[in-house]
Amino acid sequence: MRHASLIPHPATSGGRVVSLDVRVSVQPGGELTLTYTLSGEIAGLLIPEPATPGRADGLWRHTCFEAFVMMANGPAYREFNFSPSGEWAAYRFSSYRVGGPLEQVQAPTICCRACDCAIELEAHLPGLARPDGIRLLLGLSAVLEHTDGTLSYWALRHPPGKPDFHHTDGFILSLDQP
Repeated sequence: MRHASLIPHPATSGGRVVSLDVRVSVQPGGELTLTYTLSGEIAGLLIPEPATPGRADGLWRHTCFEAFVMMANGPAYREFNFSPSGEWAAYRFSSYRVGGPLEQVQAPTICCRACDCAIELEAHLPGLARPDGIRLLLGLSAVLEHTDGTLSYWALRHPPGKPDFHHTDGFILSLDQP
């Protein structure tokens, strides 16, 4: 299991969020488990209400957690979005921002728990097919919608300029096959 902390983009305010941490593990068979734990004053955030789990676009316009997954031999990568509502999205890219919806994907399992001072979202992604011995590079991120209507952008690392989770400078968490 790996642990990582996300940081807010310098051009956006993190509001009263104290920390945003992620635990990552890969099971034998390839299932990727991501547990995002956001701590702070949750009342200052807009959290999507529970909905029927399913695929939805535009989740990044509201509070959601994201994972960008690239095999170490790149440049192709996949993007997964997980909403506290239970909705999700999956995209595939052949290179930087060149791609579209990932059609052949098993739905992730998402569980979200919240209290006054924390939100925990756990997402289980079924087996990510990859050749033996190929390492995964992850870019982990989150978009937080604040009650004043602003968005803050959190990632392991931010490239120079505006927030851009697709930039490979953010794919810094390395996972070896179990």
